[in-house]
Amino acid sequence: MRFGLDRLLADPALRAPLKGRRVALLAHPASVTADLVHALDALARESEIELAAAFGPQHGLRGDKQDNMMESPDFVDPVHGIPVFSLYGQVRRPTDAMMASFDVLLVDLQDLGCRIYTFITTLRYILEAAARHGKTVWVLDRPNPAGRPVEGLTLRPGWESFVGAGPMPMRHGLTLGEMGLWFMRQFQLDLDYRVIEMQGWQPEEAPGHGWPVGQREWINPSPNAPNLSMARCYAGTVMLEGTTLSEGRGTTRPLELFGAPDLDARRLRSAMAELAPDWLQGCTLRECWFEPTFHKHAGQLCAGLQIHVDTHYQHQAFKPWRLMALAFKSIRRLNPDYPLWRDFPYEYEHDRLAIDLINGSPILREWVDDPAATPADLDLLASRDEADWRRASGSLYRYP
Repeated sequence: MRFGLDRLLADPALRAPLKGRRVALLAHPASVTADLVHALDALARESEIELAAAFGPQHGLRGDKQDNMMESPDFVDPVHGIPVFSLYGQVRRPTDAMMASFDVLLVDLQDLGCRIYTFITTLRYILEAAARHGKTVWVLDRPNPAGRPVEGLTLRPGWESFVGAGPMPMRHGLTLGEMGLWFMRQFQLDLDYRVIEMQGWQPEEAPGHGWPVGQREWINPSPNAPNLSMARCYAGTVMLEGTTLSEGRGTTRPLELFGAPDLDARRLRSAMAELAPDWLQGCTLRECWFEPTFHKHAGQLCAGLQIHVDTHYQHQAFKPWRLMALAFKSIRRLNPDYPLWRDFPYEYEHDRLAIDLINGSPILREWVDDPAATPADLDLLASRDEADWRRASGSLYRYP
């Protein structure tokens, strides 16, 4: 199969509309060709493409920031001599001066298929700016490694943030190119937009179910996204960022495991299996111990659970958002006073709890904290939202 970037580089007819126009690139470390050349370097080799600028999202164009919520500066690329503007530094929306630097913006970002992943918010901001400034945007499409399944509550009105670009569920099932089409429809954006589609992407095909295993190397799109297993778990484990539990940052398996020094992993797993066994399908939970080298509980031995979604994976059955919701609910039932929710500034927000920003409303937290609320209650709410999203997004699919 071919990703959008590889198709653009291989087909002069696709590149022809770029001739004579100033071209900018929005990219990150995973923006590479099939032979692992970074998109910026590969595009610079094409004589008809006039590279005028580049943009970097969270973690930077080349991946310069390891931890979460660390800003990147603007700089001049030392190889190509063009300005590189940070969209996760002094600004998150491109300025007028940034927009004046190009005529066509190529967006080549590997997404993870999760609402909270900030690259899709950056795409929305870019599209809105392009509509105002009369600029052209092409998305060089890449796979959604989590595949087509949809899961989670829809973001509620008033809960938009940098980790909540619009009213979609946590796991949205779209590629970045398709997401751009949804943004244009949802927010009535009028601009010259084009998706350079992939060739041969089959999101239901095993063993990758979204990622072409054996055909393409996995390159971290962000520093703590090291493999396909993380991408599959992320729509659930990202909620750990709003809790006092470690999500495995500072270990070699970030966002695949979770725990804390005072957690009883065996009791927790038993409680989860008793409360909602159906929410544990599609994966295997293993009790484990780990010691983060940085971030939450750094240097402390943590007891926890690792979510295994490789040989034990069942694509349609696995529900990572429900699984982590169940873990929180079970912790609360085992210890009603456990200090679960972390209160700290999160992604430029200071007045709302991180767990609520992550979920796009307080509904999940309130369900966890309500002793009378059952898994069936949350499942009913989420199932309605998921069905609504499938109806709203299905017409945007560009791949059979």
